[in-house]
Amino acid sequence: MSVQEQQQIKEKYYGEAIRYMNNAKECLTKAKKEGSYYQDQKYVRMACGTAYSGLLIALDCFLLLKGIHQPGGKERKSIEYYQENIAKIDKKILVTLNCAYQILHLSGYYDGIAKATVVRDGFSEASKIIERIKPIV
Repeated sequence: MSVQEQQQIKEKYYGEAIRYMNNAKECLTKAKKEGSYYQDQKYVRMACGTAYSGLLIALDCFLLLKGIHQPGGKERKSIEYYQENIAKIDKKILVTLNCAYQILHLSGYYDGIAKATVVRDGFSEASKIIERIKPIV
């Protein structure tokens, strides 16, 4: 794959991942933060789920650029798919992925955690991975 092709892939995936993160941030504004906590669990869940989806888009790009097989057809990607493949390439990204998964997917999306600093940390972890695929301008 040429450098130009890699750049085009990065532009496509990065733009989409950023769009998801922006939508997630917009959802959080609807959750109405009072003090250190969000008041509306529905919007916290939506925001965390959307941010996590943006993170997965970035990981798909990262793995595609590394030549890792992407499941197709009826195969589904699981967190184990991402963890196993990322572990072979970059342990630091794996740690970031695991933190983001715990915060955004489990605590945020499933549990609707209301603590604003926890949600912010999850967003920060997702952003770290998204920035790894940022195209060169």
